Amino acid sequence: MLKQFFIICSGADTDILEQCSKGEQNKYTGVGATVFFTALMAFIAASYALFTVFDNLYTSIFFGVIWGLLIFNLDRYIVSTIKKTGSFLDEFLQASPRIILAVIIAIVISKPLELKIFEKEINQVLLEQKNELTLANKNDIAEQFNPNIEALENNIKALENQIATKETEVNALYDIYINEAEGTAGTKRIGKGPVYSEKREKHDAALAELQQLKTDNKSKISSLESDIAKLKATYNTQIDKTQPIIDSFDGLMARINALEKLPWLPSFFIFLLFLAIETSPIIAKLLAPKSAYDFKLEDQETAVKTNVLQNKNQREALLKTDFAINDRIYKDLENEDELYNYKRKKAKTLMQLQADAFLEKQSKVL
Repeated sequence: MLKQFFIICSGADTDILEQCSKGEQNKYTGVGATVFFTALMAFIAASYALFTVFDNLYTSIFFGVIWGLLIFNLDRYIVSTIKKTGSFLDEFLQASPRIILAVIIAIVISKPLELKIFEKEINQVLLEQKNELTLANKNDIAEQFNPNIEALENNIKALENQIATKETEVNALYDIYINEAEGTAGTKRIGKGPVYSEKREKHDAALAELQQLKTDNKSKISSLESDIAKLKATYNTQIDKTQPIIDSFDGLMARINALEKLPWLPSFFIFLLFLAIETSPIIAKLLAPKSAYDFKLEDQETAVKTNVLQNKNQREALLKTDFAINDRIYKDLENEDELYNYKRKKAKTLMQLQADAFLEKQSKVL
């Protein structure tokens, strides 16, 4: 049963193959097994690749089965359409488009399996890329908010500098009126005289201005700090919104790009393995000598071709003969008086009927 199934997979004519030796049957069993297992690997590869896209097991398996059947049908067609002609060059030219197709199929099959085999290494590359994207994303978003935040912080510093400048002025006035009272500066008279009172009044006025300035600037600083907090909150919100996009940077194309960053030699040998599997039935048929199956198949096909050509030539000869006979018959009838008189009588009757009909029509008009 299994042998018969693999023979069907090979695309060989089972009726002809049953007439061949066991060795010939085993050869085509091996070809069919290669076709089947290549399709099986295509199913596994496609299912994994589609799982990375859809993230759904049943959907991936469904489309994987379709892809596996497609590859099976293509491989079976490629193997079954290579005919042994006895000339290696003719056979190679006949097989070259199929070899190119086999190379394409090998690439398509091997790539998803490479992704699975090197999954851990790919995850490491993706992690590094995600970290780089996260930093770049934060920097890009920060460029939108930092100028506004810096401007607000500079305004706060300016308000704080105003307070500091005013405090320095008030402290200087305090030192002046204290020194006046102690007699160490100004009039150098100890005691609280008119000059002391004047300087004390300047200090008290400046101190009141300082208190008012602190109150006003504190309110402004609070407002500016509130604006800064809002900008920082908006910045964090933007980070939270965009980070899931970076975290989901794990699709099929991202993994293929990550695979390309790994050393190429292991991937290349995996590709060669699948290329050898995919092209082995074709190469085997090219290198194998013309066998009993090929002779029997050629005999069957040429018999059909010969029969078709014979039927075609026979129909052409029949048609040509029929034309010649018809020509002779009509030529002989040209000199028959009886046929001439009969047709003359009928033509005369027809012309009389036409004349009567014309006369009747014209009479109605008048």
